[in-house]
Amino acid sequence: MNRPTGGGSRPGSGDRAARTARTEQFLRGLVAEMRRVTWPTRQEWISATVLTVALVAVVGLYTYSIDELFGFLFGLVHK
Repeated sequence: MNRPTGGGSRPGSGDRAARTARTEQFLRGLVAEMRRVTWPTRQEWISATVLTVALVAVVGLYTYSIDELFGFLFGLVHK
């Protein structure tokens, strides 16, 4: 999909210095934003990981149980 980028430049006709300036500006903004981030502590990472694994296991067991239940019920109806 070709969408305008707002820069007005087309591939092959762009000014290398302008692209370099935009890239540098982007990277400076990126670094500034990354400095503002409040990074989680090791304990928060561990807690979030354990919670995610537990929720995936619970949803998997629920899905398996429902599948078995419907398989049993459809097996009774199909006979």
